[in-house]
Amino acid sequence: MHDGCSGTFESGKQVVDKIRSMGFDSQFMPVPVDMKCEECGSEFLMETFEGICPECGMVYGVTPCHAFDAANIKAAGKNY
Repeated sequence: MHDGCSGTFESGKQVVDKIRSMGFDSQFMPVPVDMKCEECGSEFLMETFEGICPECGMVYGVTPCHAFDAANIKAAGKNY
C-alpha cells in the first residue's frame, strides 16, 4: 500500500488508515493548513495529520512525508 515517502495512495481512506496505524493521526503538522471542506464548504484549520471538519464530520488526512503541500491532503469520508 505504501512504501516510505516514495509510495502513493489510491484513496483518502488509505491515507487515514496509514497515519492512524503509525500513530501520526493526532500529531501536529509542521505547518497548519487552512482548509475548505469539500463536503460542506466550511473553513477550518487543520493542525494535525488527521483533521475533521467541525461542521459536517468529513475526515481528512495527510502523511508526514507529504505534508509539505496542501494538495496532498485527502478526504476519507464523513465520520470515517
